[in-house]
Amino acid sequence: MLIVGELINSSRKAIAEAIAARDKAYLQELAVKQVEAGAQIIDVNCGTSLAEEAAVMAWLVDIVQEVVDVPLCIDTPSPAAMEAGLVRHKGKAMINSITAERARWEEVLPLVQRYKPSVIALLMDDGGIPETVEDRLRVAEKLVPDLMGAGVPEEDIYLDPLVKPLGVGSTCGVEVLESTRALRQKYPNVHLICGLSNISYGLPERRLLNRAFMVMCLAVGMDAFILDPLDRPLMSLLAAAKAVAGKDDYCLEYIAAARAGKLVV
Repeated sequence: MLIVGELINSSRKAIAEAIAARDKAYLQELAVKQVEAGAQIIDVNCGTSLAEEAAVMAWLVDIVQEVVDVPLCIDTPSPAAMEAGLVRHKGKAMINSITAERARWEEVLPLVQRYKPSVIALLMDDGGIPETVEDRLRVAEKLVPDLMGAGVPEEDIYLDPLVKPLGVGSTCGVEVLESTRALRQKYPNVHLICGLSNISYGLPERRLLNRAFMVMCLAVGMDAFILDPLDRPLMSLLAAAKAVAGKDDYCLEYIAAARAGKLVV
């Protein structure tokens, strides 16, 4: 189970302000806290700094890697910013993201082949965000063999079925759950990931929806999440759900978390 800490993202006002002020201490503290809470990868996104995104991304990667030893997820729509982050990254990075859109594929694939990161692949093509399970499978049937044909091993591929907010449509969650089940059956060795908090966008008490959705996704085969690791009830539910789903041998991780005082009810 892979946890990507989502909090260093400039779409959040406090992060945008910290990046603009080059508040290194604040951002580093947030990175450390996420790792201490269980994140195995730290997402770094500075997309609101469009005029200087490449330079800011390089700076972000540098300062975060000063204080944590986990990989970073270079999260940007800009190929220039993505490469700036990959150049500065020590060891194997993750990128967010590549798609089956022709232009995006042609821009990002050379970076994947050059720097060999793990790859989040959004199940989207030039037709836009898929609406159905069948549409998502169709895009996956192009992306997976094309990535593997380009030299990306299965274990480095993270398919993202694209979570839309429940406020957009009441079946958005079910569509992702059904897609995840189908993708897991078709691609047992490929990872499945989602941006968990997308499900609750625009709705009250968002954390409740995020927690419920995470447990349901895990049950149907999702094995990676981009989430807020500082949400202790969320992380506690994750530990419990892994045990119930048979993904924690003899409940050893759950017991260790309980003994360490990490679980909250």
